[in-house]
Parts: sequence; structure tokens; C-alpha cells
Amino acid sequence: MNTNVTLILVIAVLVGTGVYLLLERALTRVVLGVVLLGNAANLLLILASGPAGRPPIVGVAAPEEMSDPLPQALILTAIVIAFGSIAFVLAMAYRSWQVNGSDDVKDDLEDALIRRRARLDQDNLTDFDEGDQQ
Repeated sequence: MNTNVTLILVIAVLVGTGVYLLLERALTRVVLGVVLLGNAANLLLILASGPAGRPPIVGVAAPEEMSDPLPQALILTAIVIAFGSIAFVLAMAYRSWQVNGSDDVKDDLEDALIRRRARLDQDNLTDFDEGDQQ
């Protein structure tokens, strides 16, 4: 099976960029990351399905010449799942914009408390170590 190296590189760039955007705090960037990952998944399924063939209708072509209908069904399913995920993240971004006036995800109170406790523990540990060295 011959693969198109350009298509593989495009898929790799889409996945890398999509994952990078998913790790951002702004929900609009998360939406773009979901879109890119959905398109990368569709391209990957197209690439994995093999060469194009005749329509998979019995009696129209020989079975060896027919294309596989399973990847086509998987791509349709991936499109629906990506659309649902995009709609969900867009709804979250819109709600965040209504409540906070921005789409940035803020740290919650528990995260701030854990960060403060870790900083205090680190300061106490540093003071203890300095006392042992004198």
C-alpha cells in the first residue's frame, strides 16, 4: 500500500496544533483545537481506508474493485462526534463570556489553596534545610 507522505505530515501538523490549542486556557482556542483534531481524525481514516475504488454496490463492480464502506461510515460518525463536541465547547465559551466577560478559564478556589499550601510547604522546607547547614 502506497501512502502519501504529504498527507501524513498534514495529519501530524493538525494533531500537534490541535493538542497545543486544547491545552490553552481560552475556550475559543479550545474550540479551534477540537476542530483541528476532528479534521485530523477524518484525514487519518481516509488515509487508512486505502485506495479509492468503485462504489460498494453488489452487481455494479467486482468485489476486488469495490471501496470499503466501513471507513466512510466511521468518518460520518467522527464528523457527528466532532460537531457535538464543538457545539458543547461553544456553549461553554458563550456561558463563560456571559458570566465573566471573557472566555478564559480561571483557577478555582481549591486550586489556589493547593498552590498556596505547596508554596508554604516549600518555604518551610527551605528554612529547615538552611537551619541544618549552619
